Amino acid sequence: CVWGSVWMLGSWGLDRPLIEGWYFVSMVSMFCRIGFSAAWIFITNFNHSHWWNEFLAADPERTWPTLHATMAFLLGGRHRWNEMLFHDVHHMCPGRIGAMSQRGRFHGWQKVHDACVEILAAGLWKGDDDETVMEQHQRKRSMVLKSRT
Repeated sequence: CVWGSVWMLGSWGLDRPLIEGWYFVSMVSMFCRIGFSAAWIFITNFNHSHWWNEFLAADPERTWPTLHATMAFLLGGRHRWNEMLFHDVHHMCPGRIGAMSQRGRFHGWQKVHDACVEILAAGLWKGDDDETVMEQHQRKRSMVLKSRT
């Protein structure tokens, strides 16, 4: 039904014969796939990387304030930027926390940001295993952020 609507929009909406709707359908399909792929690659390869967690542990709010403000602007607000900053917290218990950008819309980005800092300070995982590199970055990050308050 949706693709039929796209077909109709691509033919009658553009003053073309009905048979030419497939041009528009193929373009919409291609750009949908490119957009989804770009977003997925960005989130999985960037957000889940050790490099990103090392960067966050270095306190980018102070050392890279322009980048921090620019990314928040490009993503549509600081409530969405929290999703990138605290993606590891989201993975800790996604069913309970959900999308932090939604929580930020209703409770304010700063309140969500501070709550995530508290969670990082307490530690995401409790176990008897040796501390991983990611946990070391999270501990360092929470110490830096807590020292500012």
